[in-house]
Amino acid sequence: MAQSSITITIKLFAIYQEVYGVPELTRQVPQETTVSNILSELIEEHPQLKKWQDITRFSVNYQFVEADTKLQDGDELVFIPPVSGG
Repeated sequence: MAQSSITITIKLFAIYQEVYGVPELTRQVPQETTVSNILSELIEEHPQLKKWQDITRFSVNYQFVEADTKLQDGDELVFIPPVSGG
């Protein structure tokens, strides 16, 4: 049986938004996809994001989560890079 997919919204802030040029992305991903799978996908698309990989925090539906958190259909995933004041 084919694995079904889920739809998630990815909210982008700071460097992620600068690189993509949009405030959010909508993606169809396989079930069982984790936060870190999505982060890896974004880094593959834009390798300059790699340096932010280890210092980015994540939130799903307004709750901070770990990178190994599995995503559910309709989840809103937020990447929260460190923001420096100015």
